[in-house]
Amino acid sequence: MSDMSLPRVQHIVGSGVVAAVGIWVTWVSYTQQPSEAFLFPRLISTVFVVLALWTFFKACLGWTKVGNGISARQLTSLAPGLVIALIYIFWAAKALGFYTATTLAFFVLLSLYDPAPHGQVRSWVQRVIITACFMAVMYGLFAVLLKVYTPREILF
Repeated sequence: MSDMSLPRVQHIVGSGVVAAVGIWVTWVSYTQQPSEAFLFPRLISTVFVVLALWTFFKACLGWTKVGNGISARQLTSLAPGLVIALIYIFWAAKALGFYTATTLAFFVLLSLYDPAPHGQVRSWVQRVIITACFMAVMYGLFAVLLKVYTPREILF
């Protein structure tokens, strides 16, 4: 790997991590019971893992344009979002329930990355409205339209 550029290595590592997560999610969706509840997740995860593996192999073979890679500044900007995502995936969705955890995670991420001033009430009201609209769409999509299983625990 000594002849590879840092951006290409970053692309290989990043796409490899995404592919590994895709394989894990796909495996979970095919092994959980009741199997009827995981029909939609199976479909989505299968498509996800195929695309992730395709991207990973393209990166390994050098067929992908890689750009400049991720700088340390960009990585520090992304780090809080990654931490929130990991907490959501490995704890919050199961412990708090899908809709409660998704609402909290979305609101926190929106608050972290929204460039609107944090000292104005108007920007907080907008964040609450955006979060409510997002969750209405999520609920409509999963519970009403697709009728799929979502993790249910403490609240709903």
